[in-house]
Amino acid sequence: MANEDSFINEVSEEVRREKLFRYIRRYGWIAVLAVLILVGGAAFNEWRKAQARAEAEARGDAVLTALEAASPEARASALSGIDGEGDAAAVLAMLAAGQAVEGGSPGAALDRLRAIAENPEIDPVYRDLAALKAILIEAPDLDPETQIARLEPLTVPGAPYSLLALEATALAHVAAGDTEAALSVLTDLMSDSAASQGLRRRASQLIVALGGSLEAG
Repeated sequence: MANEDSFINEVSEEVRREKLFRYIRRYGWIAVLAVLILVGGAAFNEWRKAQARAEAEARGDAVLTALEAASPEARASALSGIDGEGDAAAVLAMLAAGQAVEGGSPGAALDRLRAIAENPEIDPVYRDLAALKAILIEAPDLDPETQIARLEPLTVPGAPYSLLALEATALAHVAAGDTEAALSVLTDLMSDSAASQGLRRRASQLIVALGGSLEAG
């Protein structure tokens, strides 16, 4: 009986092995393919990250080289020639706009800034910054009421540059001769916990210059 049981066990084991081999032959390619996909996907992701790093480094080097040009016009031209997409392009355009203003070409700067501010595909952080810069560049040629109206969307609580927009709004009220409105805006600004020390200092100086009370702020 023992020999018979052993024989039966061996046959059963052989049958199981045979079934296993059949499964491997029939479905083993799926496991191999899955492994290849995982390994290939990981390799592709690493390659893509390396490419993105290399492109970012090359763009950074190009920006540094552009900013070393002798004149603002040359710097603006060099910055405009650097390739970039999306938010990177927005940053490059704002850098070029700054150089254009320095070189006495505010019109060219405004064109760049407006294009960023009106592009819904750009991050709001860059859109709002471009819009604020454009308003500040145009400020000497705008009446205070127009400045205030254009700044209003940027002063919404939670907007990236709401506090800077409030400061510009207060200055526009001063230009319009509305001291009371300016003091109200500056008081609100001073009470905002997110206001930086530099911003608080400028606001407090303006409040004093306008005859307001810091204790009331």
